[in-house]
Amino acid sequence: MKTAVLVIDMQRGLYDDPPRPHEAGEVARRVNALTERARAAGVPVAFIQHENAVDLEFDSERWQLSSALDVDSRDTKIRKTTPDSFLRTPLEAWLTGHGVQRVVICGYSSEFCVDTTTRRAAALGYEVVLAADAHTAHDKPHAPGAFIRAHHNATLSDITSFGVPIRAVDWADIAF
Repeated sequence: MKTAVLVIDMQRGLYDDPPRPHEAGEVARRVNALTERARAAGVPVAFIQHENAVDLEFDSERWQLSSALDVDSRDTKIRKTTPDSFLRTPLEAWLTGHGVQRVVICGYSSEFCVDTTTRRAAALGYEVVLAADAHTAHDKPHAPGAFIRAHHNATLSDITSFGVPIRAVDWADIAF
């Protein structure tokens, strides 16, 4: 099954600024290892970057990808303005152009853009593999980042109504 890796919103203004998200360094290392394996297998990789006019202006320093990421010249970059990486972006056309049927999703933030993009991908008929230990969130007053990630791994992988599987799998166990 043709696969693509989607790395969501791991940008300097969201990911690198203190306080950093839960396991920020470890998650970045897992994302780098996952994308390296994907590229070696001929799997396309897209880095998706959120933007807004307030604090993530296009091409600003804060909008740039995290300095912890290993980005390759073969990778695609996709701009977005909502938590849904598909809404008003070229993502679906890019996936279709590559013949993709399955997406591996990782990045930031578990409860916003990772969650929304996972649900939208499944709604569009893509099988989804959520890299269970390669997405993260900031601690919130109501829940720490570790709990938020665990909650979304459990909740998203329990959804069956889209008709395609959503599976939460540790990065090292994802096969290409």
